[in-house]
Amino acid sequence: MNALTNVFIIFVAILHIYFLILEMFLWTKPLGLKTFRQSLDQAKSSKTLAANQGLYNGFLSVGLIWSLIHPNLYFGFQLKCFFLTCVVVAGLYGAFTVSKKIFWVQAFPAFIGLLFCFRNFLTFV
Repeated sequence: MNALTNVFIIFVAILHIYFLILEMFLWTKPLGLKTFRQSLDQAKSSKTLAANQGLYNGFLSVGLIWSLIHPNLYFGFQLKCFFLTCVVVAGLYGAFTVSKKIFWVQAFPAFIGLLFCFRNFLTFV
């Protein structure tokens, strides 16, 4: 079951690397415009904010990767819980304020990973 947990965490980390790329580098490009349903003018005026948001997605991704490679299993578990919870909260906020689709793309995979995490912990203790 631990392997399945790690698969979900890797999946969420890769998603956030993708979000980083979209928001930091492709915001004003055709893929970014299509993904976020913006005009070029809207994207240009919000480019700095998007890059900042992308950077935070990168931090989440790095934290999730750190949680997988940390040598202390208990501290690694704490890191997994913390960063997955951050992703869930961010996804819920995005779902309520921007688009319900964000729940399924961002919050739901992290929530499933969090459930697997806790299940592993209960069998670990």
